[in-house]
Amino acid sequence: MALFLSEKEVSGLLSMPLALDAVEEGFRLQAEGRAANSPRSRIRLPAGHFNFMSAASDGLGVMGHKAYAAVRGHPIRFYMHLCSSETGELLSVMEAGRLGQVRTGAASGVATKYMAREDASTVGIIGAGFQARSQLEAVHAVRPVSRARVFSRTPERREKFAERTSARLGIEVTATESAEECVSGSDVVITITSSSRPVLEGDWLSPGAHVNAAGANHWMRRELDGRAVGRCDVIATDDVEQAKLECGDLLYPVERGTVRWEQVRNLSDVVAGRTPGRRSGDDITLFESQGLALQDIAVGARIYRLALERGVGAEVAF
Repeated sequence: MALFLSEKEVSGLLSMPLALDAVEEGFRLQAEGRAANSPRSRIRLPAGHFNFMSAASDGLGVMGHKAYAAVRGHPIRFYMHLCSSETGELLSVMEAGRLGQVRTGAASGVATKYMAREDASTVGIIGAGFQARSQLEAVHAVRPVSRARVFSRTPERREKFAERTSARLGIEVTATESAEECVSGSDVVITITSSSRPVLEGDWLSPGAHVNAAGANHWMRRELDGRAVGRCDVIATDDVEQAKLECGDLLYPVERGTVRWEQVRNLSDVVAGRTPGRRSGDDITLFESQGLALQDIAVGARIYRLALERGVGAEVAF
């Protein structure tokens, strides 16, 4: 018997502290060689793409995959299968839209914990969509954030984001008229858009800033211009091999010789202390988030065990 968990049930069990702890554990296990991640694969269809990503960890006790179809004109639905790494038994099938949103934010939170200045208190976020909410929440959980600015090309969206997020996090969140105004003077900068052209220019970054670039997980997408990447003293990504396939922010600068892949570190090595997240208070640091199946199964394993403890979900005989 496997446990089926709906979006509503997953959302009821999931929290940012849980996700932050689970994602950090996943990175530690990866650094120890006790977790493996397979890069996302995409099958192109006339009206969209089918996406598949998988990971396994004996340290977590699970292996599994997430699959989702993106078809124009229809909502994307995410599904994750978890299996026991000891027996191969199917443990759970869960709807994973909310899970993906929170674990993406949590990855940026972990990167901020290890790469941003300890006293980082101001955040500039470009993008005000579905994924933006968990990004700011995660950074707020690991740093003493007191003020944030948000920019979106749609005035109504940025105003609504500022109002709701301010009330939810209890900090001052204001909408700005431009991306430059949003970023200027920020200790932590977040980009979370689907843009194919850079939305962040390197000249806007202040010394000591940390950047979480979480939107460009396709080779045709770019959120940072070459100057922004070139100014970074430390560059990390959640998986270098996956970044070589789909990180537009790094693929273009590497092609032009602005940076070399040898400069890019796995965040797991930063978490494990093998390489520094920053060397000085003036360093500009960058985390390129692609989104890993390892993050999904790490959070999914926690949710599955909580569901068993609390009697949540429906048992299904497959």
